[in-house]
Amino acid sequence: MATKTVSCPACNTAVQWSASSPFRPFCSERCKLMDLGAWATEKYRIAKPHEEAEEGAPSADHGEQV
Repeated sequence: MATKTVSCPACNTAVQWSASSPFRPFCSERCKLMDLGAWATEKYRIAKPHEEAEEGAPSADHGEQV
């Protein structure tokens, strides 16, 4: 069976998807930690569903919520 190759999400280096690549999908511990740091500093965020985002928003015709 052929080993699958993926691109490192941080630097696009080719990475073998196998047990011999302990940081997969990243190519190295450095790339893994850079990605973790981006999540920790909120560079990446998971968006709220559209309905939840609008619940707390001010109404256009009533101004701010009280």
